[in-house]
Amino acid sequence: MDIITLVSKDNVEFEVPKEVIIISQTLKAMVDSPFIENSGKITLTNFDSPVLAVIVDYLNYNFKYKDEDPTKVDIPEFEIPTELSLELLLAADYLNI
Repeated sequence: MDIITLVSKDNVEFEVPKEVIIISQTLKAMVDSPFIENSGKITLTNFDSPVLAVIVDYLNYNFKYKDEDPTKVDIPEFEIPTELSLELLLAADYLNI
């Protein structure tokens, strides 16, 4: 299992498995590119650590429940901190998730 390190603009690092990262089309393109991001570390200067932490949580949540049938499994709601709503909306658009 490949681990990719996401780095926030305030230099906080989050280690995430590659199969979780590729849920985001933007991050997938970065990881699969011939550029520096392919080295296993992606610096996301657009996001501070609280926003990136929620993004990482969401990517893990999405990966965990993506193949589940909601009629057979009780999938919990993903909670979004109200104070980060706008920033997360912009992040989701940028990351295509």
